[in-house]
Amino acid sequence: QVQLVESGGGLVQAGESLGLSCAASGSIFRVGDMGWYRQAPGKQRELVALITSVGNTEYGDSVKGRFTISVDKIQKLAYLQMNGLKPEDTAVYYCHAVLTPLDSEVPRAYWGQGTQVTVSP
Repeated sequence: QVQLVESGGGLVQAGESLGLSCAASGSIFRVGDMGWYRQAPGKQRELVALITSVGNTEYGDSVKGRFTISVDKIQKLAYLQMNGLKPEDTAVYYCHAVLTPLDSEVPRAYWGQGTQVTVSP
């Protein structure tokens, strides 16, 4: 069964750094776009960072210059390095990936279960 598992969330103080990891597991034929989204209480889920299958990146306006996304397609891992964290970065962070299962030629979107990031003032 194909799934995404995030790790690395936690509690940090403003100005500190934190890294998130996302591992895709199962029988996967192809890894497409991978990215991170977040959802704060009472707010809609928003894009944090995305890296396409050809290596192009896109960042949410609020994290540009502070966060960096990277992917290891061979290991099927996505990373999000978060620097200069602010209290407004507090949210549940979700990994998202477009994966083609080994037994299918159809790519589909997968979501991780989410990991909490809390930034104290």
